[in-house]
Amino acid sequence: MPPAQVLIRQATEADLPAINAIYNREVLEGVATWDMEPWPADARLAWFHEHTHPGEAVLTAEAGGEVVGFGYLARYRVRLGYRFTREDTVYVRPDFQRAGVGRLLLTALLDEARRSGMHAVIARIEAGNAGSIALHRSLGFEVLGEERETGRKFDRWLSLVQMQIVLD
Repeated sequence: MPPAQVLIRQATEADLPAINAIYNREVLEGVATWDMEPWPADARLAWFHEHTHPGEAVLTAEAGGEVVGFGYLARYRVRLGYRFTREDTVYVRPDFQRAGVGRLLLTALLDEARRSGMHAVIARIEAGNAGSIALHRSLGFEVLGEERETGRKFDRWLSLVQMQIVLD
């Protein structure tokens, strides 16, 4: 589906079942998250309310009246010195991947970070996710380094690429 047919908007509680379905599919089938157990609805609701602080955002991508992706900004670290840095996360339903939805979500998250006065955004991406790494690079992120074999899922070791963009 072309990106022009996708609406990016603030998420609402009504979107949480769709958000959870997208995320839990990745828990069970993918390595973009290293969670091992699907999230129950009450945990997703608590997560949603934890991401309503200034400088944070939860956005959805909607197509044909359905949530087909979501992204969010979260505090990078809890110490006060990190207050101008956020971490981005983007998930897109498999049938909408490689159609520009991730780019729309990430661009909107970066706009939100700028509006909120953030200085930097960090991305932590499973090293085999070439599409996400390329997307982040295309929007100005630079690779900071790789944490080799720091995760384990599906009986294999996983590595993490850390990327950053300075917004000023």
